[in-house]
Amino acid sequence: MAFLAAAVAALHLAFAAPAGHAPRVGRDWHYTLRATIGGKAAHARLTAQIVDPLGGAHLVQFGKTSRYIRNFPFVGVFRDFITWPKDSRGIPLTLRLTVVAGKARKVVDYHVTPRA
Repeated sequence: MAFLAAAVAALHLAFAAPAGHAPRVGRDWHYTLRATIGGKAAHARLTAQIVDPLGGAHLVQFGKTSRYIRNFPFVGVFRDFITWPKDSRGIPLTLRLTVVAGKARKVVDYHVTPRA
C-alpha cells in the first residue's frame, strides 16, 4: 500500500513556453508540457483551459483544429500552440493545464498577458 502512495505522489510536470509570459496576439505561441513518474514518461490525460480575470474557464483548441484539449491522452511530452486573439491584448489570463496519470492529478497555472 505504501508503494502505491509513493507512485501516485511521484507525478512530476515541467512546463516550458519559450516566448514567455507576454505572447504576441495573432501569432502562434508554442508551449511544451512534460509529465514523468519516477523519471520515466507518464501515460497521462490533459485538460487545457484559459481562465479569464472573472474566473471563467474556457477550453483550449488543439492547434488549428476544432477539437478541444479535454481529457486528451499523451505519453511523456505534449506540444501545442495557442494563437491569442486580438481581443485578449492587455488582459491578464491564466493557462491552466490539468494532468491526470492514474490516480495522481496535478495542475499547472501559467499567467500570461498577450501584447500587440
